[in-house]
Amino acid sequence: MTDTATERLKADDRGIARAITLLGNGQLVALPTETVYGLAADATNGTAVAGIYAAKDRPSFNPLIVHVGNVDRARQFARWTDSAEILASAFWPGPLTLVLPLRPDAGLSGLVTAGMDSVALRVPAHPVAQTLLGRSGLALAAPSANPSGRISPTTADHVLAGLGGRIAAVLDGGACGVGLESTIVGLTGAPVLLRPGGLPAEAIEAALGHALDHAQPGAGITAPGQMTSHYAPGAPVRLNAAAPSSGEVFLGFGAMACDLNLSETGDLVEAAANLFGHLHRLDADGRPIAVAPIPDTGLGRAINDRLRRAAAPRD
Repeated sequence: MTDTATERLKADDRGIARAITLLGNGQLVALPTETVYGLAADATNGTAVAGIYAAKDRPSFNPLIVHVGNVDRARQFARWTDSAEILASAFWPGPLTLVLPLRPDAGLSGLVTAGMDSVALRVPAHPVAQTLLGRSGLALAAPSANPSGRISPTTADHVLAGLGGRIAAVLDGGACGVGLESTIVGLTGAPVLLRPGGLPAEAIEAALGHALDHAQPGAGITAPGQMTSHYAPGAPVRLNAAAPSSGEVFLGFGAMACDLNLSETGDLVEAAANLFGHLHRLDADGRPIAVAPIPDTGLGRAINDRLRRAAAPRD
């Protein structure tokens, strides 16, 4: 879409109604979920979905997650499996995306799936997203509402800083509670962890009753969020730093001296919720960012995944 003023909508009945009207007219609207803000478009409208790729400067080979209001709606787009039933019953609505075989009659734009024969589906838990999806009946393609490869947005201000003037509106629902994108599990074969995220893999494995396979690095992009360089600030990022070097700002974890702390008490849930917001604040400083070590357990795996991608050489 051409540059135009981006409306900032309150997350009330009037604002949600306006967002539904814009989406129904093929426009792009950023909306809050419990994970991060998503840049939404009608997933059945190819022109609208193309607008997502254009607004984000997103590579067209990178598929999108389709957000729906409930499990019954999800079944309309994918061939359901026993594992899908177990995981949807346990964790939807919530920060879990399931990649399932695409139904031939799904009616989704081919841009949503990047031409693949699978589709990524999620039922978000955020009350604003739930209300919008329930009232509209739409299926919404909604990647994170930020320029491709940059830090994901957890507030409406983050969205406007990155995409203001490039999208029709942002529905302001406050700060996102989880703060990390959804965990993605592939179910086109044996269950496989495609991307760690806001739901710990251990919880998924407990529900399934067995361990997940893990996607192999370099195996190709089969789901959103698998690009090597992603979630990146403009400044360089150095990981597992015991202390900052000269000229760096320091993102800490646990009890330590630092510029910003993900969690002074070492709480991984708090750290996940703070990650992208703190990276936004440090990136505004313009100096390189050093990051303290994060335990690689539970939500720490997802935090470390995002940090590794943020620190990777830029594509």
